[in-house]
Amino acid sequence: MRSSSHVLPLGVLTALLLSQLCSGIKWLALSHTPASFHINQTQHCKLLPGMVSSQAQLCRSNLELMQTIIQAAREVKKTCQKTFADMRWNCSSIDIPLDSPKYRPDLDRGTRESAFVYALSAATISHTIARACTSGDLRLCSCGPIPSEIPEPGYRWGGCADNLHYGLMMGSKFSDAPMKMKRAGSHANKLMHLHNSEVGRQALRQALVMKCKCHGVSGSCSIRTCWRGLQDLREIAMDLKSKYLSATKVVHRPMGTRKQLVPKDIDIRPVRENELVYLQSSPDFCTKNDKQGSVGTQDRQCNKTSLGSDSCDLMCCGRGYNPYTEKLVERCHCKYHWCCYVTCKKCERIVERYVCK
Repeated sequence: MRSSSHVLPLGVLTALLLSQLCSGIKWLALSHTPASFHINQTQHCKLLPGMVSSQAQLCRSNLELMQTIIQAAREVKKTCQKTFADMRWNCSSIDIPLDSPKYRPDLDRGTRESAFVYALSAATISHTIARACTSGDLRLCSCGPIPSEIPEPGYRWGGCADNLHYGLMMGSKFSDAPMKMKRAGSHANKLMHLHNSEVGRQALRQALVMKCKCHGVSGSCSIRTCWRGLQDLREIAMDLKSKYLSATKVVHRPMGTRKQLVPKDIDIRPVRENELVYLQSSPDFCTKNDKQGSVGTQDRQCNKTSLGSDSCDLMCCGRGYNPYTEKLVERCHCKYHWCCYVTCKKCERIVERYVCK
């Protein structure tokens, strides 16, 4: 069969030209790649947005892997926005238009928010690759190794473990590439991004847990087949969110023969391997400020009865809120019929919502 060449929109090509100016997470622009676009020729790598030269080289030598990396870019955006949906900063700036030369300042500067996005990006790309090995979507890898330790009585190793080793190896090779270039911005930012990316991968390593399936007569579970599998990305993101909330502000100063990142207010200890770090304080994200990367919280939905970060008091920064009503149509009065289907009626109810002034 004769293959037809696929040309991406001009915006994608523009982003490619701008990618030399990009930060280390500009590869997340791959999330805009059309679902219909299949990477099966090396020249397709030229059409993908947001990659630096070493990432493009990895694309040319691992065409099959790129579909998984594109999926990872989509997962980063979706997971970040879900994880921070209840906060003033809700990760909306990660959804950068393709024709924009750079991210908003909340992600370009060395802020707490950029610390989280780098950590999540590093964890997600390795998580997605590891899972793709298990599902058979990648021919270059297979199931993870069987653990060497002997399982307890009633347990046995089997199934198909997530291939975390391969995921970490290929994921870090791709996501760290921009920070290892000579023109990767300031040395302090480079150290910060590499550190936070490693924190994300460490969270992923800790998310490799034993999963088991029961076997036995009538569900007696007399024997369990177990394997090492990764927790869902949502759980890993929540772990990183906790690290975001307790992140440490650092400064770039001489330590011995070279400059390193050290906690700003605690000079007596080095930066811990499992803590997110940031160089610049963030705005409160209450009002729109393009220079600081804040989109503000006007028109954001809030929870009148909550005492958390999504409460109308906190979300609206004391400006107050406006109520509105919304009609919801839901399934109700469902009945099971033998055998085997369910019928439901449709019920309407009116709910009151609130948005920030």
